[in-house]
Amino acid sequence: MSFNASIQNLVIILGDQLDRESSLIRQLDLKKDLVWMAEVDSESTHVPSHRARIALFLSAMRHFRADLELRKIPVFYRELTIQPEPKTLGELLVDSLEQLRPARVKVVEPGDYRVLAQIQQACRKVGLPLDVVPDEGFLCSSDEFRSYAEGRKGLRMEFFYREMRKRTKILMEGAEPEGGQWNYDEENRGSFAAEGPGRIERRSFDPDAITKDVLKLVNQKFKDHPGELQEFDWPVTPAEAEEALRFFIDKHLSKFGQYQDAMWTDQAYLHHSRLSAAMNLKLIRPLHVIQEAEKAYRKKKASLSAVEGFIRQILGWREYVRGIYHLYMPEYIERNFLKANENLPAFYWTGETDYVCLKQAIGQTLKYGYAHHIHRLMVTGLFSLLWGTNPKQIHEWYLAMYVDAVEWVELPNTLGMSQYGDGGVMASKPYIASGKYIQRMSNYCDSCKYKPEVAVGPTACPFSTLYWDFVRKHQDLLKKNPRVGAQVRNWTRFTAEKQSQIEEQAGLLRSKHKS
Repeated sequence: MSFNASIQNLVIILGDQLDRESSLIRQLDLKKDLVWMAEVDSESTHVPSHRARIALFLSAMRHFRADLELRKIPVFYRELTIQPEPKTLGELLVDSLEQLRPARVKVVEPGDYRVLAQIQQACRKVGLPLDVVPDEGFLCSSDEFRSYAEGRKGLRMEFFYREMRKRTKILMEGAEPEGGQWNYDEENRGSFAAEGPGRIERRSFDPDAITKDVLKLVNQKFKDHPGELQEFDWPVTPAEAEEALRFFIDKHLSKFGQYQDAMWTDQAYLHHSRLSAAMNLKLIRPLHVIQEAEKAYRKKKASLSAVEGFIRQILGWREYVRGIYHLYMPEYIERNFLKANENLPAFYWTGETDYVCLKQAIGQTLKYGYAHHIHRLMVTGLFSLLWGTNPKQIHEWYLAMYVDAVEWVELPNTLGMSQYGDGGVMASKPYIASGKYIQRMSNYCDSCKYKPEVAVGPTACPFSTLYWDFVRKHQDLLKKNPRVGAQVRNWTRFTAEKQSQIEEQAGLLRSKHKS
């Protein structure tokens, strides 16, 4: 592809920046500027990405290109081929900059520090100025979060969330929160009765010609990567993302709150929205999603507790974790407060285990590239924490396996919230529990030979064994925390014989799953 006219601005659009109305797109001079996009092997292989994750990014990118071309916006686009490409995104950008010789380069702030570093290095190498502009896919910019954090002793999400509510006037009655409470989490911890959730309606999006071409390419080029593509049905355009939002609000929002933490056998999605990937790729703006949920409450289509719980995940958690990421990177990724250095068990990549809850959570992850937040925090994440996994290893697994994973959101949630690797920046305590939590929130234990109330012996639940072993190893830390100190006292009440049996059983578990 050749461009004869001199180029004023080369505008880089990354795979998670597919906002048709971003400031860089709005301000394009169609006679002088050029959009630059590239599909790069290394962006799928620096962690062994799930095939559904690769396919979602590529399909959404190609649909974005088609939209640009329809609007007569000039675009330089590099497609993947079956042949391997050893160059990184930064190296390919250098090639393009030397070929095209723009006056300057512009990019929306990347969601991955590694990618930003590559772009900065490429521009320095060629000697071109680089403008990094704020990402309009968020309601709190990195600079605003940095200002919010300055001088504070702690950065708890709940207090940040309250500030965001006041600032955006979402679910507010003047200066007070709607209904008189900021948080209705206590009402949103329901589990299903014995008969289960019943029939769950699901909105699927059939692959069009562009997506079918991508699926074929991914299956051929990345055939050794984890995951499946038979069930690929993610929204890949703004129109599909909007339809997914409408379906969620009409069919699931009213039940989302009560059952957002619940799990059930062979039910991956339940009443969750599946909108995180669309928001993270910028197919739909978070403020629009939030406002539509609030409208549903005002129209009495869903309770305040359901709507507040949903909005908190976006206006609270989503904005908060991004702020944490940009505040502490690049050193944040190296944190390992608990000095955890076990290898991640091999069954995380295969789902081949007789622990039913893990088999379910990992199995649906391999099938769909998806698991909701409790599967991630309190099944795969909890086991990894209790196991003592090196946090960088479990971070790379989450980054590889989920279609909505971009490092800004995945890393703080994994290293900070799930693994307590940041030593309490995000969480006020390690998020630990025994198998009894999983029994309470799911039906997985009903068909499992391991019993959550048992910590020693052939029927011992590995979560319960490892839970008490974690308390043993970290009791000096835990006893200082009023939220978990009681569990240390419970541990000290065990007989010396039982303590020794638990430690021995934990050692046998680790020997069994050495990888």
